[in-house]
Amino acid sequence: MIFPHEPLQQERGTVPVCIGLGSNLGDREHNLDQAGKLLLKIPGVSSGRLSSIYYTEPQGVKEQAWFANQVAEVHCPDSWSPVAFVHRLLQIEAFLGRTRDIRWGPRIIDLDLLLWGDFRLESTEATVPHPRMTERAFVLIPLLEIRPDISLPGGRPLKEHLRALDYSLDGADIRQA
Repeated sequence: MIFPHEPLQQERGTVPVCIGLGSNLGDREHNLDQAGKLLLKIPGVSSGRLSSIYYTEPQGVKEQAWFANQVAEVHCPDSWSPVAFVHRLLQIEAFLGRTRDIRWGPRIIDLDLLLWGDFRLESTEATVPHPRMTERAFVLIPLLEIRPDISLPGGRPLKEHLRALDYSLDGADIRQA
């Protein structure tokens, strides 16, 4: 496995970065695995934690296959910018064959920057924390699996956001109203 089951101690000069991974085309689990391997090949990135895979009914465009989702936490140098990292995520998506035809439509891979330590940013290229993460059980459940006590920067614990959602969890299947 790429990511150790137990968290690594954060190295000095790094920031914990949480990334949402999703796929609903082709071999979904393989796509997530490939994206995880490519994340760790970015020079300067070190491994952290990786959630289990969850299967989620599509949001937005309903007439498509269910998604395989998980959350990865990696450590990046604290001198990096979240915007530059988002560009690296987009490069990984393109390398794996992601096309952007339909918003919230089918995709071979989707990589979303969820959190960059306690940093907040709103720009045309990146927003952290991810602006819709607190509305999505398929993000919060795997994130809380690997970081059970995490809060938004300066905000409420993510457990509280999850309790406010109308969702069900049956094994690894997540349904959300």
